[in-house]
Amino acid sequence: MKVGIIYDPIYLKHDTGAHVENSIRLVETVGLLKKSNLIEKLVALPVKAASLEELALAHSRSHISRVQSTATGCGCWLDSDTYASPASYEVALHAVGGTLRGLDAVMTGKVDHAFATVRPPGHHATANEAMGFCLFNNIAIAANYARKSYKLERVLIVDFDVHHGNGTEEIFYSDPGVLYFSTHQYPWYPGTGAVYDDGSGDGKGFTVNVPLPAYCGDKEYLRAYREILVPVAKRFRPQLILVSAGYDCHWADQLSLMQVTVAGFTGIVGIIKELADKLCQGKLLLSLEGGYHLGGLSHSIKATFEKLLGIPIGTDPLGEPEGTYISHNIDPVLEQVKERHKLT
Repeated sequence: MKVGIIYDPIYLKHDTGAHVENSIRLVETVGLLKKSNLIEKLVALPVKAASLEELALAHSRSHISRVQSTATGCGCWLDSDTYASPASYEVALHAVGGTLRGLDAVMTGKVDHAFATVRPPGHHATANEAMGFCLFNNIAIAANYARKSYKLERVLIVDFDVHHGNGTEEIFYSDPGVLYFSTHQYPWYPGTGAVYDDGSGDGKGFTVNVPLPAYCGDKEYLRAYREILVPVAKRFRPQLILVSAGYDCHWADQLSLMQVTVAGFTGIVGIIKELADKLCQGKLLLSLEGGYHLGGLSHSIKATFEKLLGIPIGTDPLGEPEGTYISHNIDPVLEQVKERHKLT
């Protein structure tokens, strides 16, 4: 099994200062992969900047120009949460470009699966706006790149970040060629992702939102993936699976109220990997989104790579949620989703 990693020190130059989405996230993650010798088992894939034409696969020229203009200034806030330093445009080009090179490696068989450990993240970026720490939508661009370059007709995007990927949803809301599936804490930032948000026009039914209440843990998440994602994916028959891999639903993360453990992420990735192996010859690419507790993030990414490689999962030093974990009844949510998408 060959698993690719996309990483370049340029990703550290997106200088956000004391912002929660900062370069230490990748320093800690890559450091753990090296310390555990896991990185030696991975295929390092080259990174290059995306072209303007590639950015335009999911973004308007005006949005691209606005982000580009930060490179000639001294940094600015693109919205109340999203900072761009003078180097951020160039870094964002390499985040998109790295994700696309990972996709090329998966599609050409150089690797079986790949993980783009990139920043800035992307799933909140709409066609016309940067928001939620995101400048360009790495996964959305990758989906359209795959369809254009490899003539794919059906791409599945799975998003397990704790926040709903409103940008990805918006870009593909009326597009039947991309099925967007998201589990997320609801209501939570950015406030989107209700069950009834299920697409429009030709894309009706190709957006599948599973809005979960706060304090859900491994049990609830794995139920959502087994009971909703699995039948939806089998019906859709994707030729490629892309994943917005956000680890901020870890129980120790300060930006959420969820209770997922490293083992829970391993289970989620295992379900997605099994679907890729069964439905699209293993063609699976993950791209990093959120995750802001350094230990939770780095150990969850390490476990993700271990799962993709098919090797025993290492020790989780964080363990179970602190305090008493209370199981939540998510039957009403799952039943609503199943009824909405005719899974019953």
